[in-house]
Amino acid sequence: MVGSGGVAGAEVLLIGGRAGVGKTTVGWEVSALLRGAEVGHAVMDGDFMGQVHPAPEGDPSRSAITERNLTAVWANYTRIGCRRMVYVNTVSVLPESTGMFERAMGTRVRIVRVLLTGTDATVTERLTAREQGSELARELANSARKARLLDERVAADTLRVATDGRSVPDIAGEVVAATGWLARS
Repeated sequence: MVGSGGVAGAEVLLIGGRAGVGKTTVGWEVSALLRGAEVGHAVMDGDFMGQVHPAPEGDPSRSAITERNLTAVWANYTRIGCRRMVYVNTVSVLPESTGMFERAMGTRVRIVRVLLTGTDATVTERLTAREQGSELARELANSARKARLLDERVAADTLRVATDGRSVPDIAGEVVAATGWLARS
């Protein structure tokens, strides 16, 4: 064991990007590629790690509950021998997320960051098709705001992958290649 909840050689692929860029879809396709190559891994959608209302007292951004949940779930995965995780979340690729993953997975965790990008037109089309409820206007505004934030503050070692006009398998292939997991399985 390395660190709290960590294992020697732990690795995490962070897939970030604005709403509507295809993070979840690409994350599942990455998992399909890894399963096809018999590469052990876990998949976690970070959006669900902090989905509680109201926010816990003293944790308005829900970051503390997200980290506690990540730590607990990762500990369960390590008990069955897992050492790789695909983690999908809008801002997971920002430099300030490093600490959360080091605390949850161990200080020697190898982090691979991928930022999926898409034009406003592409994202608007995808979100309009996806959001059937009352959240569309809010999602579009938040997506544009997060795109600017990510573009300005993403970690320097982050691979940027454009999703416009590309197939999901093509995008996932580029993302998996960034990990080196297929070559080292």
